Amino acid sequence: MADTSPEAASAPRGGGRLLAALLVAALVLAVGAFAVGRFSVPSTATPSTTSADAGFARDMQVHHLQAVDMSMTVRDLTDDPDVRLLAYDIATSQSQQAGQMYGWLASWGLPQLGEPAMTWMSRPLLDGSEHGHDGPTATHNPGDPMPGLATDEQLAELASLTGVEAERYYLELMIAHHKGGVEMAQAVLARTDTRVVVDLATSIVKAQTSEIELMESMLAERQ
Repeated sequence: MADTSPEAASAPRGGGRLLAALLVAALVLAVGAFAVGRFSVPSTATPSTTSADAGFARDMQVHHLQAVDMSMTVRDLTDDPDVRLLAYDIATSQSQQAGQMYGWLASWGLPQLGEPAMTWMSRPLLDGSEHGHDGPTATHNPGDPMPGLATDEQLAELASLTGVEAERYYLELMIAHHKGGVEMAQAVLARTDTRVVVDLATSIVKAQTSEIELMESMLAERQ
């Protein structure tokens, strides 16, 4: 996970201050990603605004930032050090990755907003074949909810809980959220060969699959 130091575990509970720090970190990363993108992505290979690359960057930013929001929320609802450390790690890693994706779009000269959510997951695969119903070839209609995204009602329910109840619900929501994130990352891997996108999507699949296993174990301990 992103940070397992004692300093991270004992980070202040003030959600506002930590969230502000995360957003600054994301902005710094976005600037760095912009610079890297300018020097590493050939102009002839720049993705279009309707590409899977651009759609993934836009939708996964939204997906990641909800994970940050849920993680910041649960840190104020429990004193459990394991849940608080997990939430801190998810919040920091996903805010940084959101900054990277913001930077991609800036370096590609593309707007941060574009087609309806999930439109890119209706695109053909790299080999030109049509999409199917499961995994990286899943069909999603433009405007469909993103996989694993929590509803407003679920977010409100999480905010109303405390202690072990909050821990359990957070873990349930985040397991579903991570599974959706893995699905989206696998979907873009089936639709792009853009190096920076492939690298980040691959790391998302690996990291979030590992965290799903951890969260399932933590949830079982709290049943």
